[in-house]
Amino acid sequence: MITLKKYLDSPVTGSELLAAQEEKEILPRALAAYGAALLEMGNCSLDACPALGGDLKQSLSRLQTQLSVGISCDEVAATGRDVQERLRDWGKRTARHYQQKTGEVRELLIVMARTAESLASRDQRCAGQFDQVTSSLRTIATLEDLTEIRASIEKSAVELKTTIERMEEEGKAAVEHLRKQVLNYRARMEEAEDSASRDPLTGLRNRLWVESQIESRIRAAASFCVAIIDIDGFKQVNDEHGHVVGDELLRQFAAELRSASRSTDLIGRWGGDEFIIVLDCGLPEATTQITRLRRWAFGRYTIEEKAGPKKIWVDASIGLAEHLSTETMKDLLARSDAAMYERKAASRASGCASSAKSGRPALVSLR
Repeated sequence: MITLKKYLDSPVTGSELLAAQEEKEILPRALAAYGAALLEMGNCSLDACPALGGDLKQSLSRLQTQLSVGISCDEVAATGRDVQERLRDWGKRTARHYQQKTGEVRELLIVMARTAESLASRDQRCAGQFDQVTSSLRTIATLEDLTEIRASIEKSAVELKTTIERMEEEGKAAVEHLRKQVLNYRARMEEAEDSASRDPLTGLRNRLWVESQIESRIRAAASFCVAIIDIDGFKQVNDEHGHVVGDELLRQFAAELRSASRSTDLIGRWGGDEFIIVLDCGLPEATTQITRLRRWAFGRYTIEEKAGPKKIWVDASIGLAEHLSTETMKDLLARSDAAMYERKAASRASGCASSAKSGRPALVSLR
């Protein structure tokens, strides 16, 4: 800051000093406004397309967090390019998503229209046959010979029965055809909804879906725990070996999480190198399960590349919290996140000594 003495000794005028002070204030305010705009874009994307807006909102929120910490001009420019790329990608995927949904609804409406036309055509044919039967009955009324009357009535009854049976068969066929088409489109829509609720890289559930499951458990006053898992030192993998290797490591790690978890556990990708597990049990049982998962999923991974296999040791920090009856989802996740960072800090403090004793691969040591 400029002291009063420096101000008095300086030849700078008061207006110049005021301009300099305003210039210093512009950058943090501009970054704050930029960050607020990113958050609002994320909220709008979620409103515009709930199926695909969650991932974009999450990524923009991470960028906003980076801006709030304070970054260089080059990093601000890189953030701008990143935002543009993410928005273009989200726009394309959203357009394809709604095109698919529109096409499915259009096809279903066409099937329903054709079914209605079929039923109308059937009704017209049956109406004509009923007219013939009615004409026959009128003719019968003019007959005087009982034998002729009986024969005509029997013939008309057979024709009427045949017409009704045909109507019933055609009606059942039309309804069955429509039922199959509706079931087919329902299955396709459920498949599309399931796909929209999954992380495209790992196949795990995405953050938006996991949050909805947590909210439903809170409303039901169910007993459950949440574990947030953060791979330690994952940035080192991307920096040293590239994002292709990093993505493959995330896929393999996600597969191991699925294998180590119970069928009742809900596993999702929280974002980046973070994962989340919802366990429908109390804290003691959840602690036992997390200990089992740590033994199963943490350790040596092999990534196959053209240059040869890469051996990567994976460790992670886990924050486990049991839901309290009075807290919101935000409070629960904050406690789990805080526990995860507390464990991460402890791991960093003892990382060098334990790595040397464990004999882990020298290629990449993730603590």
